[in-house]
Amino acid sequence: MNKVFSSAAEALAGHMRDGMTIMSGGFGLSGIPEALILAIREAGVRDLTIISNNAGIDGVGLGVLLETRQVRKMVSSYVGENKTFAEQYLAGELELEFTPQGTLAERIRAGGAGIPAFFTRTGVGTLVAEGKEARVFDGNTYVMERALSADLALVHAFRGDTEGNLVYRFTARNFNPMMATAAAFVVAEVEHLVDAGEIDPDGIHTPGIFIDRIVHVANPVKRIEQRTIRPRVAA
Repeated sequence: MNKVFSSAAEALAGHMRDGMTIMSGGFGLSGIPEALILAIREAGVRDLTIISNNAGIDGVGLGVLLETRQVRKMVSSYVGENKTFAEQYLAGELELEFTPQGTLAERIRAGGAGIPAFFTRTGVGTLVAEGKEARVFDGNTYVMERALSADLALVHAFRGDTEGNLVYRFTARNFNPMMATAAAFVVAEVEHLVDAGEIDPDGIHTPGIFIDRIVHVANPVKRIEQRTIRPRVAA
């Protein structure tokens, strides 16, 4: 079966609809599946629930879907870089399920592993725990968190082969591998696409069995959310 498609739009064809839940990998702007996000925008699907560590920034990443008001709900752990997000949320136009970062990662991992729920001490005694079951283990209170899964996962890999075996790089490894296991259908955009067998099996982060379709996105723009510099010291 050929998994490689010539464009992000073709890779997503037949697997988009209004009201669906989508996982989007990466951390900040690192390792985000930007080409696939833009294809979602062009497809015009609406009322989306997006599971992602963050909401991108204005005009970049998931920020483009917020600008077109295609997102109904965000399940995230950090949303502080997006003014559009803040405006829609404060106006009651966007729903937010705010989740501690480690808990979000584990909820996704659990979804991929077939674990329906788990208990954690994170969030006990805070707003995060409101309305959730709590239990005491070994004298400590834990709150129950439900696993997360999605209709579609979008991931970004540094290198991949034609069978869908993927390798992530540095910070881009955050959230992408676990999301690739937790959705009914998974599409990967790959910077460097090679033939099957060219990746050392010991170096594969996501086995190809989890990946349904691939699109080659060479030389993607890699942005920095907040550039911090200091004056160069003269030699």
